[in-house]
Amino acid sequence: MREILELLERDASLDHATVATMLGLPREEVDARIAQWERAGVIRRHKAVVDWERYEDGTDGLEGAGRAGAQVTAFIDVSVVPARGVGFDDVATRISRFAEVRDCYLVSGGHDLRCTVVGQDIRAVSDFVAQKLSTIDRITSTATHFVLATHKRDGDSFAEPEPDHRLPVTP
Repeated sequence: MREILELLERDASLDHATVATMLGLPREEVDARIAQWERAGVIRRHKAVVDWERYEDGTDGLEGAGRAGAQVTAFIDVSVVPARGVGFDDVATRISRFAEVRDCYLVSGGHDLRCTVVGQDIRAVSDFVAQKLSTIDRITSTATHFVLATHKRDGDSFAEPEPDHRLPVTP
């Protein structure tokens, strides 16, 4: 039943009847599986991917790019001294508890953890790094990379589709 999860991951707004029809399954089976996965924590939540660059308060997002309510996003690479018996997990768990942290990954390469952090402005992210993140025991260094533009997130491209310049074909 992996197909149910793949469909919902691609489009969380699909209702259960549509998923059942797409996969040729009884609606009751789809309902039961989804409810079971929600209880077990397999499905964590349903969400929308929002292009905040296009959102403008009071315009329903139809007036072009706006910056109202925009946030600054940064990727922060963190180097950690691992501890016997827990490795990096306890530090990653502690970092993950901060409201500013959207994602936290154990990664290979020059650093140990990569975090996605959001703040109201560059100062807020800088303060988070200086006052909260860098003060955690066993963190030896951080490298902050601010996002300048978002072209694709969660599999969704934010680029405008190119117009179709082909001539229409009529029968």
